[in-house]
Amino acid sequence: MSSKVVFKTYQQDQLSLLPPSYDDLVPKNHPVRIVNTIIEHIDISALEKSYKGGGTSSYHPRMLLKVVIYAYLRNIYSSRKIEQALR
Repeated sequence: MSSKVVFKTYQQDQLSLLPPSYDDLVPKNHPVRIVNTIIEHIDISALEKSYKGGGTSSYHPRMLLKVVIYAYLRNIYSSRKIEQALR
């Protein structure tokens, strides 16, 4: 029996109360923007198909891929250090 895969809402352009947009926090020439652009154009359908489904909703694999690649670019390999950098 196969369960449907449900991802948590992933809206990168979502506005927040303060600051009005996450774009206000990231400089225009920041390397994270390059990672974002590249990953947005990559076909990750094979990665999405590997999710089994069931249970609670998962974070979107595209978002997680961006996090891991950017962390590796900054020479952060420990999952605990990646978590600290995301805060």
